[in-house]
Amino acid sequence: MIVENSTSWRQLGMLVAATLAAVLGGCSAPQSPRPPAVTIPTTAPKAVVMTEQGLQVHRSLIVIDGHNDLLWQIRTKANSSFDTMDLPRRQESVQTDIPRLRQGGVGAQFWVVYVPPETEKEGGAANMALEQFDLIDRMIARYSDVFELARTAADVERIHQQGKIAALIGIEGGHTIENSLDNLSLFYRRGARYMGLTHSETTDWADSATDEPRHGGLSDFGERVVREMNRLGMLVDLAHVSADAMRDALQISKAPVIVSHASAYTIAAHPRNVPDEVLRMIAANGGVVMVTFFPGYSHPQGARAMAGYFEQERALKEKYPDPEEFKKAWQSYRSANPIPKGDVGMVVDHIDYIVRVAGIDHVGLGSDYDGVGQMPFQLEDVSGYPYITQELLNRGYSVSDIRKIMGGNSLRVLRRAEEVARQ
Repeated sequence: MIVENSTSWRQLGMLVAATLAAVLGGCSAPQSPRPPAVTIPTTAPKAVVMTEQGLQVHRSLIVIDGHNDLLWQIRTKANSSFDTMDLPRRQESVQTDIPRLRQGGVGAQFWVVYVPPETEKEGGAANMALEQFDLIDRMIARYSDVFELARTAADVERIHQQGKIAALIGIEGGHTIENSLDNLSLFYRRGARYMGLTHSETTDWADSATDEPRHGGLSDFGERVVREMNRLGMLVDLAHVSADAMRDALQISKAPVIVSHASAYTIAAHPRNVPDEVLRMIAANGGVVMVTFFPGYSHPQGARAMAGYFEQERALKEKYPDPEEFKKAWQSYRSANPIPKGDVGMVVDHIDYIVRVAGIDHVGLGSDYDGVGQMPFQLEDVSGYPYITQELLNRGYSVSDIRKIMGGNSLRVLRRAEEVARQ
């Protein structure tokens, strides 16, 4: 341990997590309540003060983030143009750009191919996904002095040693494959190394955490998708899926799974988060829960405010087909259900809790930058990762354990998925 009296600090962190669990009822299975409007506490977020030791430790490790939605922002805000959104310049309209990635010490980033879930009904999901693969290729080619595509764990290590940022690719939502294993294989060949089985809506073969279940977890085809991902060497991502679908996938998968951006349900009771039973199953599987920074899933009051969020959004879109009317109704709903800002300590509370339940080898980072509008104090953009390293030091984590949390565990599961595919 680095900090004096480190054992007591670790125990204090665990006690805080346990107390929160008791206050929230210690639930082990997600529910979908309809909460009243949330009153946000006035307590100011607590600042983390960087030390020279913290900076040195942070510079010595590889930061791997499991989920960043910058590509969708470039598509929607800049018409997919890097002339309009030139990443070497600070971009005030997004949370990610090259100067701040460098400031945050990011070594590898999973860039997310996101396709709105309603395309499953409208059609064109696979083509829209391929357009974003093309966008990633153009980003890497234009900024080749900064990014390089990584297809393997060895690639990540090599690219990081060369001083560049390893560009990994993840897919958010199994609806993108349009019920085709051929499309899944195509996306793997294009560089995808994980796929989330659902997004906010239940698909033809997998239940979402934020929609009505239709399969009791995974359908027979959903099980085939998991097995095919194992065969290819693509990580199964359980973010956004129901707890039953999590359990089904864990019973089937021969390779470690990930949860690319979620938190601990016992601390923040939102159905997007991972219940204790599944945390223990992920530990047995060898997988990793990548803790999200978004206060709507990580802050206890934020989780209450976000309960029913996707259901309400769908209902308002149906009620107000006119985009401007929907926008006004949605803003009214959001104003009535504010989300607290939170801070670095809130994120590390979830890390502490997952370490307690699943173990030090089964937690990582999955920020969700540029996928959500609000982030915690000192983690407002991708420059903030050093504050997590510092807070882990403050709580008594050893340097070797911090290396695992900040990126080592994610690298391990990627390597293990490759080994399973070879077998």
